[in-house]
Amino acid sequence: MEKTDKIIVGISIGDTNGIGLEVILKTFEDKRMLEFCTPVLFGSNKVISFHKKNLNLNNSIHGIQNLDKIVHGKINLVNVWKEDVKIDLGKTTNIGGKYAVKSLTEAVSALKNGDVDLLLTAPINKENIQSEEFKFPGHTEYLESNLEGKSLMILLTDELRVGLITGHIPVSKVSETITPELIIEKTAIMHQSLKQDFNINKPKIAILGLNPHCGDKGTIGNEDEEIIRPTINKIKESGKMVYGPYAADGFFGSKTYTQFDGVLAMYHDQGLAPFKALSFGNGVNFTAGLDKIRTSPDHGTGFDIAGKNKANIDSFKEALFTSLKIFNNRKEYTDLESNRLKSKI
Repeated sequence: MEKTDKIIVGISIGDTNGIGLEVILKTFEDKRMLEFCTPVLFGSNKVISFHKKNLNLNNSIHGIQNLDKIVHGKINLVNVWKEDVKIDLGKTTNIGGKYAVKSLTEAVSALKNGDVDLLLTAPINKENIQSEEFKFPGHTEYLESNLEGKSLMILLTDELRVGLITGHIPVSKVSETITPELIIEKTAIMHQSLKQDFNINKPKIAILGLNPHCGDKGTIGNEDEEIIRPTINKIKESGKMVYGPYAADGFFGSKTYTQFDGVLAMYHDQGLAPFKALSFGNGVNFTAGLDKIRTSPDHGTGFDIAGKNKANIDSFKEALFTSLKIFNNRKEYTDLESNRLKSKI
């Protein structure tokens, strides 16, 4: 591999029947993108050729057998499999899930080995991807099991960052899952991520309540008064600027979120429904808290528009640029912390 300062971005192609390859190929159709990074796709030349022909795209793809053969200035492709794969655009099939797993596992392996600098994942279907190799509710949980650290799902734009105290679990399990320890853990991850990944020296974090109106002092549930509020007060004692609990409806409706660097929601839809209402198509999914960087677009497989040349690339492009910013911010933070330690010795 030639020496360069360009960041190497490993890309898993997602469900072969979805819009993943469409947004990937369209993003790098603009050759100027190759000035910012070197993309490495994990998939199959046959599958990519099918999508290129269907979408009438002319991307030049550089196939490599080994990761030490990466060529900068080109779209690199690691052929993870050579067999023919049946593609049924817009359909949920076991084949689509099977090869999404193959792409993802190879990309994560390269990430762990340091062959790529960060990971950008195209959308998967959480139903058809389930198998002996993948028994997780989503990318976040899979990555936490394969990388170092504890994860926090954050959906973000330049104006709003929403993290989740609980992630891909049933609503019926939310209340029993929320504990002081979990709130403290997720707050610590967001606080550290805001510092090292987003270059915010003194992060200000809002924490949402669980029940409507934060329980109205026990009238609509006791969790806010007995668990969440005391835990927030305890976190404040450590010096972190943490506030709440806030009732989610009023918090987003009044745009109070604009006063904070990060927001922690108690469960998936409490945080992501307003986020996507405000930012869908421009948001980025970032897995914070791990020793490696992973981002993805804020949308799914788009089966309804797959193969129709209608997919919007904005979120995928934002996910790419966000990952590059985080990579540079994290490197700068590590260098600063290292220099501080040296100055104390």
